[in-house]
Amino acid sequence: MTRRDEIAAGLDDVRRRIADAATVSGRDPDDVTLVVVTKFFPASDVRLLAELGVTDVGENRHPEAGDKVAECGDLGLRWHFIGGLQSNKAAAVGSYADVVESVDRVKLVNALNRGAHERSREVDVLLQVSLDPPDREGRSGADAADLASLAAAVDESGMLRLRGLMAVAPLEEDPHDAFGRLAEVGASFVHEHPDAGWLSAGMSSDFEAAIAAGATHVRVGSAILGARPEIK
Repeated sequence: MTRRDEIAAGLDDVRRRIADAATVSGRDPDDVTLVVVTKFFPASDVRLLAELGVTDVGENRHPEAGDKVAECGDLGLRWHFIGGLQSNKAAAVGSYADVVESVDRVKLVNALNRGAHERSREVDVLLQVSLDPPDREGRSGADAADLASLAAAVDESGMLRLRGLMAVAPLEEDPHDAFGRLAEVGASFVHEHPDAGWLSAGMSSDFEAAIAAGATHVRVGSAILGARPEIK
């Protein structure tokens, strides 16, 4: 089996699972966007994904993400930056990413806005909301109570476009419960921001639960591309 065959088989299976999950939830499968996460995988895999009809690709790390965007710039893909973002790297990410899904503090907004100005192109932004308990060590994402001020900063930035929310389910919790809380936060958020209805949630192990809770975008890597290469 060629590498293209491997990726095609994984992609077909995930597309089927997305369609099944959406149908069971009474949703149109076309309302769910698949973002294929290519962290640590080579640009050659990204090219195969594009040949197989993938339009959205996710990356977790800078500068790996920027290098792949440059190498695959002819493919017309939409590049999502989905990993935790340091403020000293945010301007660089804003200069090449089409979507940044992990905005959880105002300091990132200012830096991303500078990067977007560099290429004179708006960047779509998702606010990452934490689903972890408040005292969880290593917790990432903003508190739901802080989303209003964070959204206001994005709206005032000039080159960033507020699209919605992103979240990751805690590992030790039933994802249906976690994404149920996200759906409640999302419903309140979109009431205040009607043009920000994207909800990015769910990965290889739990994207069906995310779709059941209303996710518009799912971020899937290993279920399509296999185990990540060990790169240090």
